[in-house]
Amino acid sequence: MRNNKYLYLITITYFALGFVNIHFALLGLICMAIPFYLLQKNKKKTWCQGYCPRASLYTTVGKHKKNSRKTPVYFTKGNMKKIVLAYFFVSLTVILMSTLGVAIGRIPPMDYLRFLLVFKLPVDLPQIIEITNLAPWVTHLAYRFYSMMMTTSILGLLLALIYKPRTWCTICPVGTLSDEYLKSRKKVSNRPVIHKNVEAE
Repeated sequence: MRNNKYLYLITITYFALGFVNIHFALLGLICMAIPFYLLQKNKKKTWCQGYCPRASLYTTVGKHKKNSRKTPVYFTKGNMKKIVLAYFFVSLTVILMSTLGVAIGRIPPMDYLRFLLVFKLPVDLPQIIEITNLAPWVTHLAYRFYSMMMTTSILGLLLALIYKPRTWCTICPVGTLSDEYLKSRKKVSNRPVIHKNVEAE
């Protein structure tokens, strides 16, 4: 299954909607849920192989290069997968805990973008439509999630420009978790069945 070449428009639309109103960033939660739903349903990496909008974006950007370096071995067989996966879980933990902190009034909401969790961008994200009647924690969650999506997308684009177009896909947390799920299923299916002999009393 090949990734649809126009799916990258979904990624561009997602980030463009952030300029309309940051709360559109919460649509990214759907993109996080669908891959695992399809994985559970089809028992294969359906999302990664044919429906990932960011994979389409990286392919579209990277294919115009004349020369590209090979994907480093430590990306495909080294610890880079674990490092990126760890960053992913740290990001989700920070997002969850900080959102809870805002919800209970312990910390102020974040109304700006961050790169790699800690680096505040020096520019504000324009908001064409202002929505002010939402709970502060919702806005905080939207900025946090948009920041995470922005960070990983920028990293993926940089890798696409330096190496093969879909180099990010080799270390993508969704792909890594999907691989681990499929490996665990294979181990279970290959496990020999032990039949216990029940002797009649």
